[in-house]
Amino acid sequence: MPEQSFAAVTVPSAGDAALSAEDAKLVTLARSSRARAGAAEGAAVRDQDGRTYAAASVALPSLTVTALQLAVAQAAASGATKIEAAAVVTEGSALDGAGHAAVRDLAADAAIHVAGPSGTLLGTVVA
Repeated sequence: MPEQSFAAVTVPSAGDAALSAEDAKLVTLARSSRARAGAAEGAAVRDQDGRTYAAASVALPSLTVTALQLAVAQAAASGATKIEAAAVVTEGSALDGAGHAAVRDLAADAAIHVAGPSGTLLGTVVA
């Protein structure tokens, strides 16, 4: 199977936006996953039933998966058919294209919150 390439997605500035308690929980889970694994990124998603899935990026010689791809994969493997919201914690200023595409496979309009390592919201991607 050929490897796909996805362009990074620009993250609009958060301004003074505040997250709901449920979305703030996603950021907390993403931060925890990132820290526990010592990974470049952490991510968490919430499915249509309110279940959450958290993951960290994986970079092995034979396998590279973004944190958001892995969180979506866990949700899909558990039977989720829709993603309500997602969060990524990263040092970067853009959302990785592959993770964005994975969320869009299960939700055309789910908010993807992007936060820095401290948990500060950088912005939210909705398209």
